[in-house]
Amino acid sequence: MTTSRSPSSLSPLPRAFYQRPTTAVAHELLGKLLVRRRGPRKIQLARIVEVEAYLGERDAASHARRGPTPRATIMFGPPGFLYVYLIYGMHHCMNFVTEANGTAGAVLIRAATPIAGFADRPRALTGPGKLCAGLGITRADNGRDLTRRNPTRRNDFYVADDGSPAPRRAASARIGVDYAGAWAARKLRFYVPGSPDVCKA
Repeated sequence: MTTSRSPSSLSPLPRAFYQRPTTAVAHELLGKLLVRRRGPRKIQLARIVEVEAYLGERDAASHARRGPTPRATIMFGPPGFLYVYLIYGMHHCMNFVTEANGTAGAVLIRAATPIAGFADRPRALTGPGKLCAGLGITRADNGRDLTRRNPTRRNDFYVADDGSPAPRRAASARIGVDYAGAWAARKLRFYVPGSPDVCKA
């Protein structure tokens, strides 16, 4: 699914979008656009097709399960900020902070469909590590406010709604959290069925 909207007409989702239960935010992020500006002329657009919800301190798979540690503090709010961490010391993963300020929650963005700006890497956005690599998201972006544009528009990243119809959605257990006991079986992964960009579970 492409978009007929120009990047300059796309506005960031408001903080109120993120300040809701994590599962609701995760569900509704499917079909939204990731907007990345890297330099004065390079704009990338990608449509979210796979996410996972992480439900804070009660969730045995969440980084917030041990409370507001130095790494997890950002998950406790305020909502609408970017939480980026490394896995295996080399792959970045990005999460959007959710819930009311003081309540931990985040949505991991697992995959997106390239729309524009990926001519050299048309299928590089399947899996959270490849997604971050394709968009140039690193730990330097940790704490970025997703609800605001950069005034210079030279290094921008946010999520927008271009008015496209909501996609079909499906749910399954999350991937790679077998250590979380009963929480590993919870259906907190949401994806667009049939999309070629969705990770293989």
